[in-house]
Amino acid sequence: MLSSSISPSPDRNSYDLTPDELKRLREKARFVRLETIRLIEIAKVGHYSSVFSAAEIFSSLYYDVMNIRAGEPQWADRDRFLMGKGHAAVGLFPILCEFGYISKDVLDNYTRLGSPLGDHPDMRKVPGIDFSSGSIGHALSAGAGMAWGGRAAKRAFTTFVMLGDGEMQEGQVWEAALFSAQHKLSNLIAIVDRNGFQLDGAVDDVIGIEPLGDKWRAFGWEVHEVDGHDLAALTPLLRRAKADLAREKPLCIVARTLKGKGVSYMETEPGWHLGYLAPEDAQRAVEEIMAREI
Repeated sequence: MLSSSISPSPDRNSYDLTPDELKRLREKARFVRLETIRLIEIAKVGHYSSVFSAAEIFSSLYYDVMNIRAGEPQWADRDRFLMGKGHAAVGLFPILCEFGYISKDVLDNYTRLGSPLGDHPDMRKVPGIDFSSGSIGHALSAGAGMAWGGRAAKRAFTTFVMLGDGEMQEGQVWEAALFSAQHKLSNLIAIVDRNGFQLDGAVDDVIGIEPLGDKWRAFGWEVHEVDGHDLAALTPLLRRAKADLAREKPLCIVARTLKGKGVSYMETEPGWHLGYLAPEDAQRAVEEIMAREI
């Protein structure tokens, strides 16, 4: 059975990945990309590039860092995960299937009439979804409430919130950031998928958000910046962040990513925020993803 938890290797003094761990996480990021293509072929439209920028984040959290149990989506002490960028849910659903939260039959009927799986996640319908998202800007507020409530209930879970960089233009994000710092929610970790693009174009052309790390620091958060596709850097950072019981601040990781990562023509064309691959283009995408070294 699959499981995920945080602990350093007993024969090492750091949270660095072993070669086998790194290979496994890269394989899972590849799995996320391939399943995204397969599921969007069922739906006939979807958010490829938004998932591809976050594939390594999904892999690191679910297959290594988060404390969750296979087959137990409502386990009271599980780590929580919320997505501000709910349109990337198509990349999360295959992971929930691997953990036994949804069946393969449900996954394979993605977006079909009567399916609980839509373009955005619904916590009322999908086991393993901690927050219904899609209306950008609300997830950090909900995550802060979960972290605050967990602390009050003396539970040891960590709350992770993945945000899009376009989401940084929402005022509610910064209200939640202030609240979290005021209440020293050290059990709250935000991850900004800084892929540079939103639906209307380049994020910094729509409304500039830099210097992003300094903004979060000014709001009272501990901040780290990392290559969001480098699992050898991202995962140890997340491991340390979760294990740091002495921290008195919420923590933000600005993950520098590339929208459409893994498929060359998506990496250079922001229009793939939402679209559909013709069969020959889907085959080319699969071949590129498979050709990348694990």
